Amino acid sequence: MEPSGTIVFTSVGRPYYGFDIFAVKLPSHESSPNSTEHGLTDGISINFNGQFVDDNKTLVYISERTGSPRIFLNQTGNSKPLQQIHSPPESLFHDRPVMKNERLYFISAHEQPDKPFRSWSALYSISISKAEALPLRLTPYGSADFSPAVSQSGKLIAVASYVSGSWGGEFHDLQTDIVVFQDSDPSKRVVVCQHGGWPTWQGDSTLYFHRQADDGWWSIFRVDLPPNSTDDNLAPIRVTPSGVHCFTPAAIAMHHGNSSRRIAVATRRKGNNKYRHIEIFDVESNKFYPVTQLINPNFHHYNPFVSPGSTFLGYHRFRGEGEGRGGDSTIPHLEPVISPIPGLHMLRLNGSFPAFSPEGDFIALNLDFDNLDSGLKIVRSDGTKRWTLFENRTTFYNSWSPADKNVIFTSIGPTFQSARAAVQIARVTFDLENLTHRDVEIKILTKEETGNNAFPSCSPDGKHVVFRSGRTGHKNLYIVDAIKGEFEGDIRRLTEGPWIDTMPSWSPDGKLIAFSSNRHNPDNVDSFGIYLIRPDGSGVRRIKVTRGIEEEEKRERLNHVCFSADGEWLLFAANLGGVTAEPVALPNQFQPYGDLYLVRLDGSGLQRLTWNGYENGTPAWHPKMLSIAADEELKFSSLCLGDEIGGGGGGDKLKGQFDEPLWIQCDF
Repeated sequence: MEPSGTIVFTSVGRPYYGFDIFAVKLPSHESSPNSTEHGLTDGISINFNGQFVDDNKTLVYISERTGSPRIFLNQTGNSKPLQQIHSPPESLFHDRPVMKNERLYFISAHEQPDKPFRSWSALYSISISKAEALPLRLTPYGSADFSPAVSQSGKLIAVASYVSGSWGGEFHDLQTDIVVFQDSDPSKRVVVCQHGGWPTWQGDSTLYFHRQADDGWWSIFRVDLPPNSTDDNLAPIRVTPSGVHCFTPAAIAMHHGNSSRRIAVATRRKGNNKYRHIEIFDVESNKFYPVTQLINPNFHHYNPFVSPGSTFLGYHRFRGEGEGRGGDSTIPHLEPVISPIPGLHMLRLNGSFPAFSPEGDFIALNLDFDNLDSGLKIVRSDGTKRWTLFENRTTFYNSWSPADKNVIFTSIGPTFQSARAAVQIARVTFDLENLTHRDVEIKILTKEETGNNAFPSCSPDGKHVVFRSGRTGHKNLYIVDAIKGEFEGDIRRLTEGPWIDTMPSWSPDGKLIAFSSNRHNPDNVDSFGIYLIRPDGSGVRRIKVTRGIEEEEKRERLNHVCFSADGEWLLFAANLGGVTAEPVALPNQFQPYGDLYLVRLDGSGLQRLTWNGYENGTPAWHPKMLSIAADEELKFSSLCLGDEIGGGGGGDKLKGQFDEPLWIQCDF
């Protein structure tokens, strides 16, 4: 049978972004920019990675308002989208659109590469003047391209590219190369510089790009192409100094009486200012001129771009609170995401570790993964209301009893800790029909001295819980009485070995338990495969997701596995699709994996479910086709914010709380 039902999952940080695109008038000299900031998008969903088409603020950009990253066009400073550009409609991921000479260039991820661990991202172009035009793939099969840039004349294209091999697992610095080719002949590609990302053209002969320098600072470099030539492996010149991180450059055209070389860059500086800002860097005088810090000192600003005539400087940032621009001001509890499988609904959760109630009417969750007192919450699966069962405890990973709608199992204690850390399995009993009064009983099922006990999964009959424990010094799986715990009931070891067995999930028929493990390579704590085992400990076997290629199996990071209702499919988070966008251009994503996949129990039928630049994970799957409430209901319920005893409304207040990448923060 084809997969069906509803999947709910987490995208780390994504619900908090609230991105909109803004612009300021770009000064023609060294003076500070005009402090009047213009909002160019309408505050619906998130809007980012824009490019100006002209100097009238016509804008092409990415928006997720339809449930996946799509390309939109706004004209003459109008914040309402004029049109959605369907190129190609089967793609669930678009990025970095650029319009030049009546052609649209963009990144898409709708064609699967021939090997795992290679990014699906490739460059395409399409005529915008022909209604029935088909997209043309410019990236050769076997390569992956990111971050396109079109030269001033439109004759030359530059990309950050993997030109050979497959993704090696790098996440902080992708080690892409700067590749240039003529728009008229994309098959003749030249590596003009090894190790670089996010290229931008100044004219038709100078390329700026970012990379991490030998001293550890992200910096802007430059290569100058000889006239009428695209020589390979040119010597790059470092442009920005050490002591400040600089990335995602946008070259400023040299005209209007100003012949100096200038670039707009995103920066991170030492000191008290923890935010990413846009600055203008004069390449000849080696001086920085602040832009966004003078306007919005306490917001992150991302990915600058400049209009063709150097009139406007654009960027995206959190849209802010109380700016009077309308749009979304709350985070929905649940947000629809387009699914590649017609019979399968997908919902993004504002929270972590979801677990469906038996009937699918409710979802248990931990609201804030970083909040040590987040406790345990319940939300209606139509997104209209949320309750707090308890708080003031660090709680993560939930399993709703299939046999009792009033029982949830969870882990209480710190996350990502050693085998000996005090984490316990808890049975939480409550009255689902009367959530208002929070009459909750919390019963600890594991002994405190046994160390790190986490990731519970309840058996279909509700009598036992399988979980991961570090009580022997190694993290293996155990099964405990779901009512009495190990104090009065039975507990037995399911797996044993000097490796990590974790994140178990009981099959709906009770005959199998799926889990993640590095037992195939115990010395590598970053490599996890999917395994199956019977509840009596027999029949353990690995699911050959990458079809038995040994070197590729060693690189798998497959986690958060769960079963479909018919027991024929496994759902999990994986690194198999490589990286979809340059990570330095995004808020922090914590893991080098983050797409959801399906596979049959025999390892066949692998299907990718998500395409974006985020870390997606902790999915749950219910057999019913569930949908969130109509917009009118959600807007009405959002009038009641917060999470009071009576239940919160349609969402939390949008505050733009997200972090810079940890590998950028580490220098401060």
